[in-house]
Amino acid sequence: MRVRPLLAFTVCWVFGSSLACLLSGISLWAAWAGCSLCLPLLQRLTAQRMGLVLMCWLSLTLSALYWEWTDSRNSSELPGQLNISAEGLQGSMVHVTGALATGVEVDGDKAQFRLRLQNIQLRQGPIVQSSELVLIQIKLNAQPEQKLAQSWRRGDVVRLTGELQQPARAGNFGGFDYRKYLRTQRIHWLLKGAGASNLQMLKSPSWSRYSLLRLNDGIRASLSESMNSLFEPKVNAGYMKGLVLGITDDYDPEQYRHFTLLGLTHILAISGMHVAVYVAVLHRLFLWLRFSRERSLLLIMLLVPVYVLLSGASPSVVRAGIMSIIGLYALRKGVLRDGMNILSAAALIMLLIEPYFLLNVSFQLSFLVTAGLIVYVPLLQPLLSRLPIILRGSIAVTVAAQMVSFPLTIYYFNQFSILSLAANFILVPFITFLVLPLGAAALLVSWVWLDGARGMAWLAERLNTLTFAVVQWMNGYESFRTVWASPSLLWIFMYYVMLYMLFKLFQQWHAVRNPPTSRWSEEDTVPLIHSDNRTEISRGPGVRSSDLHPAAAGSPEWSAITGGRDRLPGAGTAVGRRFGLYQGLALVLSAIILFAMLNGAYSSSGAYGGRGIVQFLDIGQGDSILITTPAGRHLLVDGGGTIDFGKPKDTWRQRRDPYEVGAKTLVPLLQQRGVHQLDAVIATHGDADHIGGLQAVLDTLPVKKLVFNGTLTGKDKLDRLIETALDKHIPLYQAEQGMGLTVDKNTRLEFIFPGVSEQTSESSVLPIVKEQNPLSLAFRLDMEGGSYLFTGDMDIGAETQLLGDIRTSGQKNQSGDSSTALSARLMYSPVDVLKVAHHGSKSSTSADWLEFWRPKASVISAGKHNLYGHPNADALKRLGEAHSQVYRTDTMGEIQMQAIDGKVKVRTMYSGDK
Repeated sequence: MRVRPLLAFTVCWVFGSSLACLLSGISLWAAWAGCSLCLPLLQRLTAQRMGLVLMCWLSLTLSALYWEWTDSRNSSELPGQLNISAEGLQGSMVHVTGALATGVEVDGDKAQFRLRLQNIQLRQGPIVQSSELVLIQIKLNAQPEQKLAQSWRRGDVVRLTGELQQPARAGNFGGFDYRKYLRTQRIHWLLKGAGASNLQMLKSPSWSRYSLLRLNDGIRASLSESMNSLFEPKVNAGYMKGLVLGITDDYDPEQYRHFTLLGLTHILAISGMHVAVYVAVLHRLFLWLRFSRERSLLLIMLLVPVYVLLSGASPSVVRAGIMSIIGLYALRKGVLRDGMNILSAAALIMLLIEPYFLLNVSFQLSFLVTAGLIVYVPLLQPLLSRLPIILRGSIAVTVAAQMVSFPLTIYYFNQFSILSLAANFILVPFITFLVLPLGAAALLVSWVWLDGARGMAWLAERLNTLTFAVVQWMNGYESFRTVWASPSLLWIFMYYVMLYMLFKLFQQWHAVRNPPTSRWSEEDTVPLIHSDNRTEISRGPGVRSSDLHPAAAGSPEWSAITGGRDRLPGAGTAVGRRFGLYQGLALVLSAIILFAMLNGAYSSSGAYGGRGIVQFLDIGQGDSILITTPAGRHLLVDGGGTIDFGKPKDTWRQRRDPYEVGAKTLVPLLQQRGVHQLDAVIATHGDADHIGGLQAVLDTLPVKKLVFNGTLTGKDKLDRLIETALDKHIPLYQAEQGMGLTVDKNTRLEFIFPGVSEQTSESSVLPIVKEQNPLSLAFRLDMEGGSYLFTGDMDIGAETQLLGDIRTSGQKNQSGDSSTALSARLMYSPVDVLKVAHHGSKSSTSADWLEFWRPKASVISAGKHNLYGHPNADALKRLGEAHSQVYRTDTMGEIQMQAIDGKVKVRTMYSGDK
C-alpha cells in the first residue's frame, strides 16, 4: 500500500486532539506515554521507515499540546476583570458597549446576536475594558420592535443594559449541554435584555474587522429577499433559500423534521456538490470566454472563497472550498494529485485555524463521509459490475455514504430509517440535478427577466411539491424507523475497521471469481465526483472533463485522480493470487462480527446491566419519570410540558420553532437511551406540565398502552393526546384503586388512587374535570426489592382521603372482610422512595402522609428558578423532620435510583449546585 505521509500526519493530529479532548491531567499524559512506547512496535508491524513513525509521534504530541494550550485559554475573563466570582456575577445587571460580531436573528419576540465587548460596567462600578464575546438575547416588547431589530447590522457599535447569566448545563445524563456547546464557540456568558429600546446605537468606525462580513450579510439578505419574491408559499421560499444560498433561518420545522427522519438533511446544507457545480459553471464560462487554462484555474481559485462566504461558511462548505482550492492548485501545478491527501490537507488547515471544529457534527460528517467515499466506493464498484454503469456508480456511492455516515447518525441522532438508502438514491440526484440548478437559475434570471424567473420558480415549486410528497409518504411507514442508543467511541472505531475488512475481502473474492478480461490503458482514469454524501464514479478510456456532468469538471477529487495514480483495486493488472481458506474464514468472521456488533448496539435498549432503574428526568417545571425494568421494559410516567401564557393577540411572539419539552428534550433522551418502544405511558392527570410532552412521544415512538385517570380537562392538549392514541390504535386504560400491572417477574405496579367512587365508569362519555390535582393517579412500584411511591400532583385533601381508605381497608381485613380494594400489606409497608407531589408545593406532602409512608428518600421534580417558588420551604421542613433524604431536579438535574441488595443507590447529574 502506498504510504501517504500527509494522511498519516493528519490522522495522528486528529487522534492527539481527540485524546486531549477526552482526557486531562495524568490520564492524558499516561495515554501519551503509552502511545509513545508503542511506536517501536508499530514500526516493526507496519515495516515503515522510522522517520515516518517519528513524524506521526510528533504530530500526536503537537496536536495534544495545541489542544491543551487552546483549551486552557478558553475561559471567561469577566470575573477577573470585574473582581468578582463567576457565581457572584451570575444574575448581575451590567452596562456594556461593543460591536455586533454577527447578524441579528429575529424570531418572534426574541432578537439574538453575538457582541464583541469593548467595555463593561457592573452596577455603578468602574468601566472596565474587555474584548470578550457574549451572546445577547433581547426580548422584544412590541411587534414594531421586530423591524427595528432587523435593521441592526454586523459591525454596529451599541450600548445596552442587561442581566448576565451563564448558559444552562445539561440537566440529564447524555442530554444536550448548551454551556459546553457555547464554550466551543468561545462564549461563556449570556446577556439578557428587555426591549429593543434598551439598545442604543453609537457611532461605528468606517472600517473594522467586520466590514467585509457586513457587506456579505447585506448581499445574502438581498438574495434572500429575491427568493422570497420568487417562491410561494413560504415553505418553498425557506426550502429554496437553504438549498441554493445556505440560509436556514426560514426552514419549515415540520418539513425539516421529515427530511431528518429519512436521513436527508445533508441535501439542505450547502456542501461539496454545490461547490463543485459552482466551480464547473465558472470553468465552462471561462472556456466560452476563451481564457487560458492557467488563467481560468487561477480565477476559479480566487472566486471559490466568495461562494463560501455567500453560502454561509458552514464547516462542510469550508471543507469543500479548501479542497477545491487545493485540488485546482494541484491541477495547475501537477502536484499532490491524490484525493485523500487533499482531504487531509483541508482537515489539517481547519483544525489549525480552529481546533474546536473537531467537535462539530457537520465537520465530522463531512470529512468522514468524504474519506469513506474515497475508500469504500472503489471496493464496492466491482461488486456491482453486472449493473449498468450509471446505476453502478449511483448505487455504490449511496450505499457507501449511508454505511459510512451510519455510526455518527445513530451516535448523534439515535434514529435511522431503513428507507434512507432508497430516499437518498431517488431524491438526491433529483434535487441536485433538477431542483437546485432550477432554483439557482431562477435567482440569476430574476435580475434581468422577472417573468421568466417566475416561470422557473413555478416549475421548481411543482418539483418541490413532489419532493415533499415523496418524503412524507416514506415517513408514513413508521415500522421502517429504528431507534438506536448512542454507541461508544470504541464501537464506532471497530465498526469502520470491520466494514473495511469485509468490503476488502469481499472485493478480493469477487476479483478472483471474475478476473478482468483486458488490461486498462495508461490513459484510463477514475474520475470522482464528490459531494458530502454523494459521489459518482465512472470509468473507461479517454475520460475528459468535457465528457462529464458539469459538477465533475470542477471537482477537486476528480482533479486529484485524473493523474491515474490511484486506480480501482485490480485496475490495470490481473488478479494473480488465489482466495484461500484463511481469506474465506476472515470474510465470514468479519461478517459475523459486524452483524453481532449491529445486533448488540440495537438491542441495548436502555438496559442497565440487567437491573431496573428509575430515572427522574430534569424537564423543567413538570414531571417525567422513565422506569426501565430488569427485563428491559420501559414505562414513562408523565412527560412534562411547556406552559404557554400567550394571548391570541400576541401571535407575533410565536417562534418559528418554539421550544417544546417533549420534542426537544424528552424524545431525544428516550432515543439516546435506545428506547425502541414504551410498554406503557402513564399520565397521572391532565395538567399541561404533566401531559404536554407526551404528544411528541406518541407521535414519535411506539406505545403499547396509555393509562390515565379516566377524565378530560376540556383543553386541547389532552383532547389531542387521546385522539392521537385512538388514531394509532393505542389501548386506553382507566386506572383506579385496586388495579395492578405486572411488567415482568421483578416489577409490579399497584394503583392506589383515585378510588372507584371517583370514576364515572358507567358512562361512555369521559367526564370533564378542570381541577385535576385531586384526581392524580397514585401508584406504588415494587422492583428488585425497592419500593417507590408516585403521587402526581395530589393535594393534602387527596392524601387524607387515601390514608382514610387504607386505614379502613386495614380494619376490614382485620375483621375478615377480604373484598377490600387495597391489600393490608400496603397499610403497614413503608416505601424507600417518595416522588413528592405537586413539585413540593405547600398544599401537598402533609406530616401525616410522611409519617405513614416513612420514605427514606424523597424526590422533588421542579424547574430551576420557577415562578411558583417550588419547592416550598414548609414542605422541605416537613421532609427534613421526617428524616427523608431530599433530592431535587432543579439543583441536582436528573436523579437515577436503583435497588441493589435491598438498598437504593442514587446517582445525580450534579451534587446540588446546578
